[in-house]
Amino acid sequence: MKNKATILIVEDEAAISNFITAVLNSNDYAVIRSNNGKEALSSTAGFSPDLILLDLGLPDIDGLEVLKQIRQWSDVPIIVVSARTNEKEKVEALDLGADDYITKPFGTSELLARVRTAIRHKMTANHQLIAESKVTIGEFQIDFSKRYVAVDQKEVHLTPIEYKIVQLLAKNQGKVLTLDYLSKEIWGPYTTENNALRVNMANIRRKIEKNPAEPHYILTEVGVGYRMKEE
Repeated sequence: MKNKATILIVEDEAAISNFITAVLNSNDYAVIRSNNGKEALSSTAGFSPDLILLDLGLPDIDGLEVLKQIRQWSDVPIIVVSARTNEKEKVEALDLGADDYITKPFGTSELLARVRTAIRHKMTANHQLIAESKVTIGEFQIDFSKRYVAVDQKEVHLTPIEYKIVQLLAKNQGKVLTLDYLSKEIWGPYTTENNALRVNMANIRRKIEKNPAEPHYILTEVGVGYRMKEE
């Protein structure tokens, strides 16, 4: 019998916690629940969950501080689930190490899709499959060993900067990468090149998308960053 993935829900509103628990249990996940930050830290250390769903508005410790503390010693996937819609807070959570961000209210299908993606990424990293030589999404393909990008089996010529952006997104397929993270990875830790990033992204989309105005492969998370689509 396959072991169930264990998910820690950190949520102080009982109705929401009960709803998420019911959804996860019905989809064969094991659930642990904490209703405050201190319990969350203790449960993370004690139970080693496969994924954490973390609310930001906790009664004792702000969720961002909980996230920061967990990231000091654990790489467990963390999805922030919050009613806060401020883009600055989304970016901060992602920069602190959150794997994803869901805004309340959310649908069951969206929650389960984000959970599956986060757990799959962790399993991939654990087995070092992220270093596989190729990523294919529909008609788009990138071969890391050959530094080769193609769409519809036709090679796409990217500049070194454009290739590095595409490579980063492809190796983090399905995960939002913030503008600051991408800029620092491309141009270094002291960069302020977010505008250059947008210019390069526009050029990339002209080369790989059938309709750059409605991108299919690289999606924009408005005010936050970019996400490479998963097939």
